[in-house]
Amino acid sequence: MNLFSQFIAMGGPQGADSQQSPLGMVVPMVLFFGIMYVMMIRPQQRKEKERKAMLNELKKGDKVLFAGGLIGTIAQINEKTANIKVAEGVRLDVARGGITAIITDDEDVNDSVTA
Repeated sequence: MNLFSQFIAMGGPQGADSQQSPLGMVVPMVLFFGIMYVMMIRPQQRKEKERKAMLNELKKGDKVLFAGGLIGTIAQINEKTANIKVAEGVRLDVARGGITAIITDDEDVNDSVTA
């Protein structure tokens, strides 16, 4: 008996107990994807929903924090951009998507940033 035929004989089914039903493979995969959805996808969707709500609530006079760490006050806002006052006589046009948080007076800037 050569080496190849020994490998074939070792790899084949040994009896009725070695065959698994297809359901035995599907259940763990469904559980895995269910856990992934609950642990990763659903919280991300919730954060994105909260972010969109925050962006829709923006109004003139709000103090905001940008992704790059810049802080300013909204002077004008429209559908896609906002005109931000960052200092006396200095205004910037920025995309609304760059705003990460609304800062209240009693809130520390570090508290506004979420992981």
